Amino acid sequence: MNTQNTADYPTFPEGGDAFRHANLLGIEGLQPWEILYLLKEAEQWVAMNRQSTKHDDRLAGLTVINAFFENSTRTLLSFEIAGKRLGADVVNMHAAQSSIKKGETLIDTAVTLNAMRADAIVIRHGSSGAVQLIADKVDCPVLNAGDGQHEHPTQALLDALTIKQRLGRISGLTVTICGDILHSRVARSNIICLATLGAKVRVAGPPALLPDGIEVLSAEVFTDFDAALDGADVVMMLRLQNERMSGQFIPSPREYHRLYGLTQERLAKAAPDALVMHPGPMNRGVEIDSDVADNMARSAITEQVEMGVAMRMACLDVLTRRARKMEGWS
Repeated sequence: MNTQNTADYPTFPEGGDAFRHANLLGIEGLQPWEILYLLKEAEQWVAMNRQSTKHDDRLAGLTVINAFFENSTRTLLSFEIAGKRLGADVVNMHAAQSSIKKGETLIDTAVTLNAMRADAIVIRHGSSGAVQLIADKVDCPVLNAGDGQHEHPTQALLDALTIKQRLGRISGLTVTICGDILHSRVARSNIICLATLGAKVRVAGPPALLPDGIEVLSAEVFTDFDAALDGADVVMMLRLQNERMSGQFIPSPREYHRLYGLTQERLAKAAPDALVMHPGPMNRGVEIDSDVADNMARSAITEQVEMGVAMRMACLDVLTRRARKMEGWS
């Protein structure tokens, strides 16, 4: 793994001016230096998380609510660990326990959460735009942990951090993202993030799983996965999001694997040291073979999980920093 240092980043303004946003609702609209600032901030937490003592008290006394209206394992656990390692009181609100199930409107839920005086709220919701709706109704920072088919900003940030840690740079790299692009908020956030940082982004998948107008996000579109892999420095695989599909988008999982599954033979078409990534959960034998996913020399899949905790620590720290300063905290 490439060890980063501050020399790899631009000089950021003093006084917290490198990231002035009150919320993190998406990657769209962020400037390159704002993304790089979050990557830089996350690196201190990468180092701390590898120590035997993994704790910092800078968020002590703050309450972080993880309000997940959509099921999650990795993202919820990652945000929970991130908050606790920073010393915050973390409360998880699961969809099954939500009053939404009893008919409460999303706005009423937002007002209720705001009345509890949380210091940060992490939202995951199945509807695009739901996180923005809640952010408009609360007085604390809101972090988007995935909303519908819109965005998943912290996933894109942790993926960028993983690439930078492993390859030393993002600008100038060719990144191929393959799979269910149509239903993937991860793909959308990654395309915006990586293109903003100077990468050449390609997307590949069956025509039915490629959204109209994807080119406006600065992505080159392929239906031939082999062609999209030619010389790629990073290969990011996405799962088929069957839970978001109505109708038949592929002939069969077996046929999908034949055309779009990442095998050792297919990976050979990419750059010799191409990095393999996957946001999880993986469907082994469908979008990726086990011998590719488990090849530690090429695969960064477990490192993505590690970078996720560090990146979410950085986002919680940065977004609560202004309020802490107003209260006279660190």
